Amino acid sequence: MSGLSIRVLKTIAEIAAAEWDACAGDDNPFVAHAFLNALEQAGCVTPRQGWQPTHLVAANDSGAVLGCMPLYFKGHSQGEYIFDHGWAEAYERAGGRYYPKLLCAVPFSPVTGPRLLCHPDADAQAVRAALLGGALALAERHGISSLHLNFLTPEENDFAVAQGLLPRLGEQFHWHNDGYGDFEDFLAALASRKRKAIKRERREAAAPGIEILRLSGNDLTPAHWDAFYDFYMDTGSRKWGRPYLNRDFFTRLHETMADKILLVMARRNGQWIAGAWNMLGSDTLFGRNWGCIEHHPFLHFECCYYQAIEHAIEHGLARVEAGAQGEHKLARGYLPAPIHSAHWIADPGFRRAVANYLNEERDHMLGLIEALDAHSPFRQTEAAPETE
Repeated sequence: MSGLSIRVLKTIAEIAAAEWDACAGDDNPFVAHAFLNALEQAGCVTPRQGWQPTHLVAANDSGAVLGCMPLYFKGHSQGEYIFDHGWAEAYERAGGRYYPKLLCAVPFSPVTGPRLLCHPDADAQAVRAALLGGALALAERHGISSLHLNFLTPEENDFAVAQGLLPRLGEQFHWHNDGYGDFEDFLAALASRKRKAIKRERREAAAPGIEILRLSGNDLTPAHWDAFYDFYMDTGSRKWGRPYLNRDFFTRLHETMADKILLVMARRNGQWIAGAWNMLGSDTLFGRNWGCIEHHPFLHFECCYYQAIEHAIEHGLARVEAGAQGEHKLARGYLPAPIHSAHWIADPGFRRAVANYLNEERDHMLGLIEALDAHSPFRQTEAAPETE
């Protein structure tokens, strides 16, 4: 791209945080230099673990940074939440080599946000074209099978598709703030049966004398993180088999992004027993991980969903994104929302096969979202007000 040059970073520490963040903006904490750097410096993202940082930076003739792209050579498909394991198996059965591949994403974070980061004073289309062109050139130079851009914003997805990448549609469950004054105001918008169920769940979650605190900024201490990390490791080891994050990562996150963190912690008889880690954007609360060392009915729903909704209402946030999967979120006010990714496949035959698969998957996903919408927990607008 005329007037823009692309350079490759082996670590994000090779660029000043101010330069990266001027392009990333303040809306989404996951693309902040501090978050990505904490993953690398803590050793959660390393070549040995199958994550080779290969970030791209676009600069003008004067050397001013106008765009950035979080990019990785990947030796596997773990920690991505956009699943292409089947593609890899099919391609390798046919004699191809799927890995390494190139991935533009935030490691271990199923969160929609900008991926082709542009300085607000730059020509966004030109910067995006330069970054995407640089990634494609890198893929072709190294004979890479594919390039994947995960959890794109709708605008970036449209751009990538216009450049010839294959679109993929998925779904998550998000809660939207319809101008609620408080949690009771939100409950009043629900169908009577759903409203009663949530009230019962909240009562039972607190029934064993459990106290719940929401902690952020200066209220967070290393002791809170020690407890949460125990929860994270216990749940992760049982559910996923191999937790991705280590204790050093949370220390670094606390030191650099405490004001972007919301930790919901539950304790009983003075002992911490469960917790949920969230990140705060400019208008969104992002739910990330949950863990516990004691099991109590509905405590998971209270810490992860209801406390998040209360915090969003109290602080005027527009929505809560509750992470990957989980149709059980629907009954608790979280509605299906589309998520987008875009994919470049080098081999023409394999590209056609993937394109056909994605077309069929898209039809299925649209039908699923429509079916889930039909089971919304909210009262129909034309219905008369309900009584308890």
